[in-house]
Amino acid sequence: MTARAEEAGTGVLIHSARLVTAGPDGSLRDEPDAWLLLRGGSVQASGNGAGWRDLVAPGDEVIDAREAAGAGAVLTPGLVDIHTHGGGGHDAAGDAEDVDAVLAAHARHGVTRVVLSLVSAPIARLVAQADRIGALMPERPGILGVHLEGPFLDTAHCGAHDPAALQSPTPEALDRLLGTGVVRQMTLAPELEGGLAAVRRIVQAGAVAAVGHTDADAGMTRRAIEAGATLLTHAFNAMPPLHHRAPGPVGVALADDRMTLEVIADGHHLDPVVVTMLLRAAPGRVALVSDAMAAAAAPDGTYALGAADVEVRDGVARLRGTEVLAGSTLTLDQAVRNVVGYGVPLATAVAAATAVPATAIGRPDLGRLGTGDPADVVLWTADLVPQAVWRTGVRTA
Repeated sequence: MTARAEEAGTGVLIHSARLVTAGPDGSLRDEPDAWLLLRGGSVQASGNGAGWRDLVAPGDEVIDAREAAGAGAVLTPGLVDIHTHGGGGHDAAGDAEDVDAVLAAHARHGVTRVVLSLVSAPIARLVAQADRIGALMPERPGILGVHLEGPFLDTAHCGAHDPAALQSPTPEALDRLLGTGVVRQMTLAPELEGGLAAVRRIVQAGAVAAVGHTDADAGMTRRAIEAGATLLTHAFNAMPPLHHRAPGPVGVALADDRMTLEVIADGHHLDPVVVTMLLRAAPGRVALVSDAMAAAAAPDGTYALGAADVEVRDGVARLRGTEVLAGSTLTLDQAVRNVVGYGVPLATAVAAATAVPATAIGRPDLGRLGTGDPADVVLWTADLVPQAVWRTGVRTA
């Protein structure tokens, strides 16, 4: 034991695991027999082999990953879900108890940071919901902010959103919403009256402008990107399709390195072939998201999503009495397992659920496990079931 280790305070040392993470330059690391030392909320050191033994200080918790998670145990950064409406039977638009239940449900599935998503509603209601989440954030570091998925959406591509709540963006509405100070990202249809000005205003406020629930063609999508949009909300869903003579939002986003594309890899929103195509066509620019509603990590049944009644059967959420998908019941660990099952390398799948979404919302400090990075860590079994989760070095699941 070194004097430096003793002075640094107690920590957590996890050893004998396969370490999978993205590097600061976007390169992918997949290393056997690795270890991590978590101390003071950050990754203090990492390496391979037995070098960890010299760093253990009195009071440190030492975890043999093979004993905790079995042979072939895997260490990754904590998952970052930038599109989450709920989980565990609770809605992110609810009260503090609901929000805590949502965070706990997703933490059990490896998620250490979330952007809580709100569906379209009257402006006053959205402001109240965002303010309520903002009041919770100082004591809940797992919340990165709010994603407003609406109300500035195209009525023909509104999906499960209440058409009566939709409107074109106005400076007054934008000022009220952005004035909450917690909006991390906003999805809108840029072709609406005032849409491109709204993109510029969102970016000016320090939030991410996302194209989604839109009828935009390729030209309009390009104009939105030039105005500052950098994210495509759940690619392919609630937008014109990709066509060889009309590439639409997906084609333009794939061709532009400034864009990150959200993907819901639940096997229902997108065919596995499409998911693998996107990951290969836009390396480092595909972000796995859950788009989870309250029924994620909860039983089948009837739930609410905003003003909509949602029926969940066999784990698939649809507007009651229709075949319209209404969010998902996906958890992000299952998304990783699904994508790996599609034949995608583990390191690519992990980056798509960690570093890529974190960077897409302006938090490149998250989703990586380099020295000095936040100690957000998941210990998985070899078949990718989370066994332990830490956020800033504190065990959360």
